[in-house]
Amino acid sequence: MDVYAPQTWKPHERPMLPGSPSTPLHSTRRRFAYLLVGFIVALTGGLGNALVTVNLTYAQGSLGVYASEIQWLPAAYVMANVSMNLLLVKFRQQYGLRLFTELFLVLYALTTLAHLFVHGLASAIAVRAASGICAGALTTLGLYYTLQGFPAAHRLKGVVLGIGFSQLALPIARLFSSELLEIAEWRGLYSFELGMTLLSLGCVLLLKLPPGDRIRAFEKLDFLTFALFAPGVALLCAALALGRTVWWFEAPWIGWCLVGSIVLVTAAVTIEHNRKNPLLNIRWLTTANMLRLALSVLLIRIVQSEATGTVGFLNALGLQNDQMRDLWLVTLVASIAGMAVSALTITPARIQASLMLSLALMAVGAWLDSHATNLTRPAQMYVSQFLLAFAGTFFIGPVFVSGFGAIIAQPKNLISFSVMFSMTQNLGGLLGSAIVGTVQVLREKYHSSQLVEHLTLLDPQVAARIQGSGAALGATLMDPALRNAQGVAALGAAATREANILAYNDVFLLISLVAVATLLWMVAHWLWQHLTAHVPPVPAQNAATGMAKVSLNNSGSQ
Repeated sequence: MDVYAPQTWKPHERPMLPGSPSTPLHSTRRRFAYLLVGFIVALTGGLGNALVTVNLTYAQGSLGVYASEIQWLPAAYVMANVSMNLLLVKFRQQYGLRLFTELFLVLYALTTLAHLFVHGLASAIAVRAASGICAGALTTLGLYYTLQGFPAAHRLKGVVLGIGFSQLALPIARLFSSELLEIAEWRGLYSFELGMTLLSLGCVLLLKLPPGDRIRAFEKLDFLTFALFAPGVALLCAALALGRTVWWFEAPWIGWCLVGSIVLVTAAVTIEHNRKNPLLNIRWLTTANMLRLALSVLLIRIVQSEATGTVGFLNALGLQNDQMRDLWLVTLVASIAGMAVSALTITPARIQASLMLSLALMAVGAWLDSHATNLTRPAQMYVSQFLLAFAGTFFIGPVFVSGFGAIIAQPKNLISFSVMFSMTQNLGGLLGSAIVGTVQVLREKYHSSQLVEHLTLLDPQVAARIQGSGAALGATLMDPALRNAQGVAALGAAATREANILAYNDVFLLISLVAVATLLWMVAHWLWQHLTAHVPPVPAQNAATGMAKVSLNNSGSQ
């Protein structure tokens, strides 16, 4: 029997493309089962990286490595995740969903299990790379399962939920990861990660996706492109992830990484540009609409990095993750609300408005945070973080669906869109963190110089502050010189704290301005489209039907 022979399908269950599941009719009970498995699988794909990301400081201490070394963990995840999206779509098309599912889940479980017995940075990096590979597969798989839980008329809602489930991983990880560390330090995190992986494996083995068509998809030049593109992206990720830690102009290897990345990615793009059947359709990716979409997603991801600045700000005030639990609960509720509202309101006609609303909410949230002081605590950031978290999950579904409007007539560009979306999401997150960290360091140095410039013992207020700080230690330090030295140190620490607060305010204000600028750009483009339109728009109902068909079968390739 030829496994690549086309199968006979009923009209309502035919897969749009090879590698996607068919869409038979399901009972209500079975639809709920598919929806539940989709949630578990998508959350597993996101939690693996989220648990490590929110506990990098603790992992650094447990593994006994430097701050610059621990940054390789998130870098390895993004390196593998972005690169593997080049091959995952064709892997599904040629070898089928079942092998795709079981192979990556078993690989992930075995790598995580091995790390529990091998204590070291190298094995931790290997697990993060495996997590990055499997996360792309699990996000796709979670979306396919979620879509099976919706009838054809509501498949766009399924797309929003399927993509949104993985976005809940970060606030969930912040809520309970401290308890996992108490169990067995870093092994507690990886034990939970292994448990979630085995749970997902059991779920997909018990409830299988409907079969689909298979074709011979791979070509020899695909692997040459991957051999050039993957290390090129990896070098770029390394530079973005570690540039702020080792500092951009102090480590020559950062420059060499960027040079190597440019050379390798350019070589891969050149090969693809001249292929008859390219893995990456460069001509399509460089059209005005796709470039505009990619830039929009990249800018929104940079704006979303405000959450990284919030954590850094609260840490600078001396707060730990346990003391921010109520704040993360607020962000989790906001993320769920954003996803739910997006699913209930999404239509092709509202996509542009949804993106604009998301940016407006992000701009307001970041602006509110830019007024923080040394008395600010998590309770004062509930409103701003609610707005940012709501907007973060509200925008992800519409922006994902908007890309499928461009491939309805050209389904072969699915791989190109998948890679573009994954790169803008993942590299946008790394770039946003790098920008936030770099700007914060630069502004802290500036504000520190301004504050320290006026701290002189000739100033009566400064002298009184030092004397008061030293007097508070009178019961433990009898030597006046030591008390005076401690007073000077306390004043220096206070100046550093205030400089950091001012620096984070500058970062939040910058993010707010970026959000406003992106919003104005979108509004200007929208107005230009309406002023220069010469043909009537596609009816919303027809567009929704087309997008739903493509989304059902092709949308999971993040």
